Amino acid sequence: MQRLKKDYKKAPISSIHLRLYLAIILGQIACGYALGISGTALAEAQHVIQINGAWQGLLGAGSLIGLAGSALMGRLADQIGRRGMLMINMYLFALLSLAQLWTTNLWILFIIRILLGLMIAIDYTVGNSLLVEWLPAKESGKFQSRLIIYWTVGFILSYVSGITIHGFGDLTWQVVLASSAVPGLIAAGYRSIFRLPASPTWLAVQGKNKTAQKVIQKHLGKRWGLSLKLIKAKPADSISVTTLLSPKYRRQTLVGGGFYALQAFAFFGISIFLPVLLKDMHIGNQHISGLIYNACMMIGVLVGTVIFKKISRRAFLIGSFFLSMLALLALVIGSSLSSYVQIAIFALFSIILSAGLTLDYPYPTELFDDQVRASGVGTCITISRFGAASGTFLLPVLTGIGGARLSMLVCVVILALGGLICLLWAPETSPRFKKK
Repeated sequence: MQRLKKDYKKAPISSIHLRLYLAIILGQIACGYALGISGTALAEAQHVIQINGAWQGLLGAGSLIGLAGSALMGRLADQIGRRGMLMINMYLFALLSLAQLWTTNLWILFIIRILLGLMIAIDYTVGNSLLVEWLPAKESGKFQSRLIIYWTVGFILSYVSGITIHGFGDLTWQVVLASSAVPGLIAAGYRSIFRLPASPTWLAVQGKNKTAQKVIQKHLGKRWGLSLKLIKAKPADSISVTTLLSPKYRRQTLVGGGFYALQAFAFFGISIFLPVLLKDMHIGNQHISGLIYNACMMIGVLVGTVIFKKISRRAFLIGSFFLSMLALLALVIGSSLSSYVQIAIFALFSIILSAGLTLDYPYPTELFDDQVRASGVGTCITISRFGAASGTFLLPVLTGIGGARLSMLVCVVILALGGLICLLWAPETSPRFKKK
């Protein structure tokens, strides 16, 4: 009977897909908010406490360092499942956000930011795996590519909140940091009311075919079930870094982690400490320039979701790196240009780089098969967070040494390296453009 069921990955979009997608969307908004809020909060903190460029960088990078735990979270999810981790992480996320109200000790804040990053790692790694394991195969890439829109909404909301929250005196910067508890609680509450489904794919890979069939039929109806491939799947072995670096997965792991890390270096370094950069560049009103940059970030991800459907993944990757590199290089060598022209170039850079973010969710998941997906994606995210944390830590330090131009020149080199890696090794994963 099992073989007569239609493959659940070919089912049309239904309420369970949309409910799950909204649960992941709310988590993405919370994650984007928490990662973006540190820059404006720390800019405010400078007026209250003694904090040098190194500490600014460390606190800004703290949650990104925590995100380096994505590989661990991915392996854990491959062993114990996806649903339980996603049901609790946003509650812990909210508690850790609020904990930032109670201390000004920089070391304690640094530890809290790292723990926040671990909670974000669960949403990034486990949430994306659960989503791709439920969505119809033909719709998965499209839905994943749109997730960056909601992450960007959270990131931009953090900037707006950071420049509008006032009236708390010396506590204002801590209130700004702790405000990430609000989107966290919204995500946690939704997941408690509309409980997440287990992953049929994960259950099947664990040898629990009967349970998987029951989950599918509960949410999609009796005509749907596991594919023949999943029915015959052997229980998954423990996935290690050695497995992901074996000849079968080595290219996927290194390219997935490499492109993500180099892109994240430039994006997070510039975006989180945008107030610091704009102040040093002297290109008009900082708040207005920052809002323009963030608005263009949203335009970029919207443009990216359109481009994603039109061209190959490989061409998109290569183009986003080299074009954003050229835009940033023009800004570095155009210091004598008028403020309006510099803002226009900076806005163009924001659009191009942000468009490339559209690939961050679908591309790593497409690189790996069912048995290693959560571990593979988690490892790519871990590698990427080293890039993001490095960029976030180094930018305020480099700006202090040689100004904003030095920071941006380093980002130019990083983007060029990312483009070269993708040009040489990035595999094509798009069903439309992949060679049969």
